[in-house]
Amino acid sequence: MNKSIAETNQDIAYLLSNNLPRLLREFSRNFERRIWQTLDARGYPDIRPSHSAVFTNLGLGAVRITELAERAQVTQQAMGKMLKELERMGYVARDVDNEDKRAKEIRLTPRGVQLVTDTLEVVAEVREYYAAKIGAQDLDTLETSLRNAVRKLELDYLPESWVDPQRG
Repeated sequence: MNKSIAETNQDIAYLLSNNLPRLLREFSRNFERRIWQTLDARGYPDIRPSHSAVFTNLGLGAVRITELAERAQVTQQAMGKMLKELERMGYVARDVDNEDKRAKEIRLTPRGVQLVTDTLEVVAEVREYYAAKIGAQDLDTLETSLRNAVRKLELDYLPESWVDPQRG
C-alpha cells in the first residue's frame, strides 16, 4: 500500500525530530536551563551557558588555554575571549606557567571555587527534580548508559578528571 505524500512527509518529520541526537539535545537544554536559572537566582547573573566550556573542562589543577580549547572543542581565540571575561569577573586567574614562561596557566579564584561549589549543589537539586519527574532508577540508568558510552568512545579531548580513579 502506497503512502500519501503527506504521510511520507509526516514520517520523515518524525524521524528528523525524534531521534537520539534531538532527544539528547532537548534533555540537555532543559537540564541546563534549570541550572542557569537557579544560578541566576543564587546571585550569579553574570554567568552564561557559554562559560560552561571553561568550567566543565578545567579538570584538576592549572591548565593551559590550548588544552582548554581542545577539550571544549572551540578555537583558542574563543577560549581566550571567555577566559578574559571570566578573569574580569573574578572567577579565574591566569598565571605564568613555571615550566614554560611563555605560557599561561588557568586556575579558579576563590570566587570561582565558590561558583563551582554552588553549581554542584544546583546540579544536585536539578537532578533531584528529574529523579522525581522521570524516576530515580530511570535517571540512574540513563546516566550510567551515557557515561559508559562516552567512556567506550575514548574521547581523547576530555579532561583527566573524567577518568574514574576507581577504574583507572
